[in-house]
Amino acid sequence: MIAFSRRRLLAGLALLPWWARAGQGRGVAARVLVVGGGFAGATAARLLIQAEPGLEVVLVEPKAVYHTCPMSNRVIAGFDPLDRIAWSFRELERLGVRHLRQAARDIDPAGRRVQLDDGRWLGYDHLVLAPGIEMRFDVIEGYDAAAAERLPHAWQAGTQTELLRRQLQAMDDGGLVLMSVPDNPYRCPPGPYERASLVADYLKRHKPRSKLLILDAKDSFSKQALFMQGWRRHYPEVIEWVGHAGGGRVVRADAVRRELECEFGARHRAAVINLIPPQRAASIAARAGLTDASGWVPVEPGRFRARADGRITVLGDASVAAPMPKSAFSAQAQAHLAVAHLLAELRGEPPQAPALSNTCYSLLTPDDAVSISARYRVESDLLGEVPGSLRLSPLDGDDALRRHEAELAAAWYVASCGAAWGSSA
Repeated sequence: MIAFSRRRLLAGLALLPWWARAGQGRGVAARVLVVGGGFAGATAARLLIQAEPGLEVVLVEPKAVYHTCPMSNRVIAGFDPLDRIAWSFRELERLGVRHLRQAARDIDPAGRRVQLDDGRWLGYDHLVLAPGIEMRFDVIEGYDAAAAERLPHAWQAGTQTELLRRQLQAMDDGGLVLMSVPDNPYRCPPGPYERASLVADYLKRHKPRSKLLILDAKDSFSKQALFMQGWRRHYPEVIEWVGHAGGGRVVRADAVRRELECEFGARHRAAVINLIPPQRAASIAARAGLTDASGWVPVEPGRFRARADGRITVLGDASVAAPMPKSAFSAQAQAHLAVAHLLAELRGEPPQAPALSNTCYSLLTPDDAVSISARYRVESDLLGEVPGSLRLSPLDGDDALRRHEAELAAAWYVASCGAAWGSSA
């Protein structure tokens, strides 16, 4: 079984990109508020403080420890404890980032200030908004925050991750596990199918008479052929997938009866239900008037400024960046681009040409993985995929290739978390 190392990263990973080193020592002075301490926000804060120590970088994030969604499926399936995906803000604080352990309640764009949970307003010269997602509890009848305590979504890592793992461990052998997957867009498009794979692995090892039924609100999904092939190979008697055309879209939930109802009337009861609802940008973005009818924040793709307010940078899952997926890799790539533009602006330098990419690894077993990657460019103020850049793991990949991709996934995780937080909890 491949496990990711929690040792400190290689020294080379601490090197700044060339654009960050180029202007060091010029004494740029400004206050940059970063709202949200996930992959996008933490990475942006680190890049800013390392490139310009004269900046006042304030991270507004209520958590003392950040649990990552990447690798949380390993925790759910029992391969790792929760603390393996827990990362501390201590290293950012040591570098000089001021960490305010409060939530951001509201934004006053005209006044360039953010209201904290305690009612105080904090001014800024520039705002980097990376608030992540919130669940849309207004879409599936009967599914709200209280119901999620019985039917966990586990799509924000931490207590929900542990809850779903405990439910799987407590169920009797022979019980049914239901997973409900929303329509696009949502955080990490292939994530539910990696979760299904690792939960099936857990059932195969510990509850061999149990089954997993996936109810999907769509008829196609990321890396579908690779997942289907992997399921036929590893879990032929465990996983069943039902798409939208087959009645897979869930419209109603009964948390007490542990029952889901689909749009064509079919009802399914299960011992464990992992209900992943539709999502939108965290509500602070809507209160600031940055979202559109989709619930997400449209941005200028060349620098990821909100189209509704060019003085606010919006990164990560909250932004509309299609065809770039909502992934941790994407979030960090956006942070690099946006920080480069912000530093160029502060220094009075020409901006960096946009360059964005994404790579997403998915585990089929603990040591069998597949991937998808692509590069993106901006043309006529639109973000598009670079022709010919899309790469998928080959369907005919052998065991050695699949294991190598699992090793790459583990290495990517450690390097990316190091580039964001720098130290484990």
